[in-house]
Amino acid sequence: MKVVKIGFVKLGNIGASRIVDLLLDERADREDIDARVLGTGAKMTPDNAEDTSRLLDWGPDLVVIVSPNAALPGPKKAREMTKEKGIPCIVVSDGPAKKAVDKLKEGGFGYIIIPGDPMIGARREFLDPVEMSIFNADVLSVLSVTGVVRLMQEEFNAVIAAIQKGEEVKLPQIIATAEKSVERAQFSNPYAKAKALAAYNMLEKVAEMDSKGCFMMKDPAGYVPMVAAAHELLRAAANFAYEAREMEKQTDSLVRMPHARTGEILKKTKLLDKPSA
Repeated sequence: MKVVKIGFVKLGNIGASRIVDLLLDERADREDIDARVLGTGAKMTPDNAEDTSRLLDWGPDLVVIVSPNAALPGPKKAREMTKEKGIPCIVVSDGPAKKAVDKLKEGGFGYIIIPGDPMIGARREFLDPVEMSIFNADVLSVLSVTGVVRLMQEEFNAVIAAIQKGEEVKLPQIIATAEKSVERAQFSNPYAKAKALAAYNMLEKVAEMDSKGCFMMKDPAGYVPMVAAAHELLRAAANFAYEAREMEKQTDSLVRMPHARTGEILKKTKLLDKPSA
């Protein structure tokens, strides 16, 4: 079995950044992949992106670059460095990255753009480390329940399988809308699915409100309540997401898709059943 080496470059932070490298090996027992992560903390300048070279020296078979707004110079620098090495590259980013889609396609890059991964309310009067941490936890909860995490799991694994088999690698090029994401969650209860759709769409509204509060409004009397309201809306979205998941639990129909040691995605719904291929 070929062990596929996957390198993750994290420039700055979006909600998906926290778990993007972990969702492929949730029990730390997968034998067909090896992963390394290079992170630059909160900053994402071209100078920060230069450190990508350290990861590329490891010789990965696949690189995943995760950042806000993939159109910015830092993320662009990192993926250009990957392309120069001829390594397949998937970009994971948020809504503003949609303006980079044509360039990503032209460059032969894969991408998973998540409009429901919202900008944080980054105003000094409002945002402290505690608020930042709660915001990211709530975003991650909604992305997990509404199918975004599973979408990434399935798409990354498809690329890994192609590399292992020596087949042509077809990189995903997906804008993870509410509808596309929630389909991957495989809800059996239509009311649970509706709640999940509502939760994801609320995240997109959070992004809109935080962008307005951070970039368009100049008076603290206006922008502080705006970003605070966005974070309150996110908390409501997280509650909706958990309600959707609880509805699936009540009928013992919650879909679980763990990895086998060999990397194959297994599946089960009944809590006491064993997962199978």
